[in-house]
Amino acid sequence: MKTLYHTLGIVVMALSLTTFTGCIEETEPTTVATADQVAASTSATEALAAGLPAYFNYYMWNGDYHFDFGYGAMMMIRNVMDGDYGRNSSSYNHFSVWERNIYQDENYVYCQFIWNYYYGFVLTANTLISNVDPENATEDQLGYLGAGYAYRALLYLDLARMYEFLPNDATDAINSDQNNVLNLTVPIVDENTTEEEARNNPRATRDEMAAFIKSDLDNALQYIDLLPTTNGHTLPTKDAVYGLYARLYMWIEDYANAQKYARLAIDNSSTDPMTESECLSTTTGFNTADPWMWAAQLTSEDDVVQTGIINWSQACNEVTFGYCGTGTGLYDIIDRKMYERISDTDFRKLEWKAPEGSALEGQNTFLIPEQADYDESSSSYMPAYASLKFRPGNGNTDDYKTACAVAYPIMRIEEMYFIEAEAAAQQGNVSTAVSLLNDFMSNYRDSEYNYSGTAQNSVIDEIVFQKRVELWGEGQNFFDIKRLNMPTTRGYSGTNHYATSRLNTTTRPAWMNLCIVQTEANNNAALKGWNNPSPSGKYDIWTE
Repeated sequence: MKTLYHTLGIVVMALSLTTFTGCIEETEPTTVATADQVAASTSATEALAAGLPAYFNYYMWNGDYHFDFGYGAMMMIRNVMDGDYGRNSSSYNHFSVWERNIYQDENYVYCQFIWNYYYGFVLTANTLISNVDPENATEDQLGYLGAGYAYRALLYLDLARMYEFLPNDATDAINSDQNNVLNLTVPIVDENTTEEEARNNPRATRDEMAAFIKSDLDNALQYIDLLPTTNGHTLPTKDAVYGLYARLYMWIEDYANAQKYARLAIDNSSTDPMTESECLSTTTGFNTADPWMWAAQLTSEDDVVQTGIINWSQACNEVTFGYCGTGTGLYDIIDRKMYERISDTDFRKLEWKAPEGSALEGQNTFLIPEQADYDESSSSYMPAYASLKFRPGNGNTDDYKTACAVAYPIMRIEEMYFIEAEAAAQQGNVSTAVSLLNDFMSNYRDSEYNYSGTAQNSVIDEIVFQKRVELWGEGQNFFDIKRLNMPTTRGYSGTNHYATSRLNTTTRPAWMNLCIVQTEANNNAALKGWNNPSPSGKYDIWTE
């Protein structure tokens, strides 16, 4: 059996950071099959494949930190960085350090958490890939191998886009060690990486990483049709692989291929854009995997669900327990200016509580009727602009075992329609892009929608805005804002972001270039001196 390494910083099981961390121990799941078992048994391969969706909800530090609930937490981190998604308070807000751009350098646990989680997940994919021999595998095993490649591509595409250094208004590509980190991503660790290689493994360039991810997607596409089951959309099928190609090509600005693969995803998908009733349902709204291409699924037996509070329920404003909702007064909110730009005839606007006196007041649906009121003294008070998008399981606001046992989206077909339209516009095919946008919006979101812009930049802005509305809270908007060098504005007259999170930028935020944890450089010589500059404290808090 091959010895696998994800990063040396995680191989060292007791990690000690200098600031706010103490000694943090991370362990990896040990219930895995050996190579001989896998070769002899399709069921053993299936067990390895089941570890992939399980890692979406992997509980890494067992309660030490209440932002630790797996991939959903990664989505939440990106959400609070993007400016579209906010929270109304720092109290009980376990993601406030990312929202306020503090403690974001290599010495902090918040940096360690992201790095350790992703590379632990990569190890899980590498284990599956290394233990399936394509020449001797059954068709089912080859299908699971395809899923392993798709998962690894998903993870490295996330990592590359989060850690790649891109120019911004607060930090320079020449870091304090006088090294140029422009367009550097993360080290590539695959199923063949040895310990010696891992100890001197530099950050991959954008081109190197893109080639690696494409290779994984090519392998995934070769085998994915043989996958015997999707396990309730938690294992990807061909449409999701095409969707990953589309994301990859958007990242590297190969817009012709992005458009091509977005259309392939649409044409090969068994899912359709969610309907109004599916989106706004109080019982199944954005909590069931059925309408999606790819999903993460929580069950009542999962460790994170058993905690009652350290799970995806932190994205749900209607529960009566945990960190969001009536129990704490902490609510996830949409940026006020973003909300105001959405047309009143677009049903998606009902995914957030309408302000008092607005045209949509009284049109939201609530699981707790008192949350419709605007009395701030009420124990059930919910502020305007609060999210109603992610409903608790079965509409149950009280029983955490039911409320928290939900799905959350990894990829939806709607994203592909917006990629197709933007990619067309980026190539100068503006009329095609506008037609694609109008077709999607008028058929699926707002029957009165009819955009008539002709200037390329304005058309791209409109497409991306509608995409950001569509994917709000799903961890994807971060990537478009960073790719397109868009500023974040949380400080303005009438803002609904809390005071210490009111940070404004003139370009993509520096905090979107994540720092690599110091323990990785301690064990990987090629990273010493090659970290991204710390963004912490580089922006002043806006005051009126």
